[in-house]
Amino acid sequence: MRIPRRQALGAGLCLLGAAACRSATPEENVTRPPTSSALPVVFVGHGSPMNAIEDNTWARAFQQLGRVLPKPAAILAVSAHWFVGGTWLTDNPAPRTIHDFGGFPRALYEIQYPARGNVDLAKRVAALLASRQAGLSSEWGLDHGTWSVLRHMRPEADVPVLQLSIDRRLPPREHLAIGRALAPLREQGVLILGSGNVTHNLRHAMQHMNAPGGATPGWASRFDAEVARALSERDDDRLTQLIETDDGRASHPSVDHYLPLLYVAGAASRSDPVTFPVTGFDLSSVSMRSIQLGA
Repeated sequence: MRIPRRQALGAGLCLLGAAACRSATPEENVTRPPTSSALPVVFVGHGSPMNAIEDNTWARAFQQLGRVLPKPAAILAVSAHWFVGGTWLTDNPAPRTIHDFGGFPRALYEIQYPARGNVDLAKRVAALLASRQAGLSSEWGLDHGTWSVLRHMRPEADVPVLQLSIDRRLPPREHLAIGRALAPLREQGVLILGSGNVTHNLRHAMQHMNAPGGATPGWASRFDAEVARALSERDDDRLTQLIETDDGRASHPSVDHYLPLLYVAGAASRSDPVTFPVTGFDLSSVSMRSIQLGA
């Protein structure tokens, strides 16, 4: 089922029709050093909510990613769509499925992702972030940045899932620092999952909604490549600075879809191998790149 184009023009969030997906392109992986016992950290380009119910390139890629990753004890998701004034953790024993978008087919609103929460883990994560006054919240649940991906990666909803909010008041380097504070969770079986997009200019995407298959603009392809290079070289300073470049501002009129990547980069160690399980663009300019750090 595909989103009607006229309805899409009035939708409020992540309006990326999956019908225009281009096939992912392979990339060389960096050399892999010896692995550790820590779980990998992963950033996923989630794109359109429609990826949750369509059989397309991206949905199949999420399914494959779920098959190759080890089963975690729990998942801590950092989604672009919980972008608020503060650092919060969901502490719901049974987090609700949030349909935070408009103008999509009814079938999408009927989706439920019934993963349980983990209150004890939420408290442990809040303790790791005590210096940032992290709090617990029962008001949020799992938004589409989380469940539209996990519906494919963990279709049985068989592990607890928490969300961590993004404090919109913080500069990029502070989001990286929060990621570093979360790194010990990897040794405890927690998969840290960032969900956004390496490039996400919603206005440009909407303009190309009725003209699928267009050429990727230079600002998007350059920014996507620069992010991949900074990750491969483990240049965290560069990752925090790229968003301030001309290409960064064109790729992200709002930084919400970029910041989850900084949490993932911060939680990784310098010895973690860097791979790109998914690459390619949707609707000309939206990078669907996914990144895995660690094996």
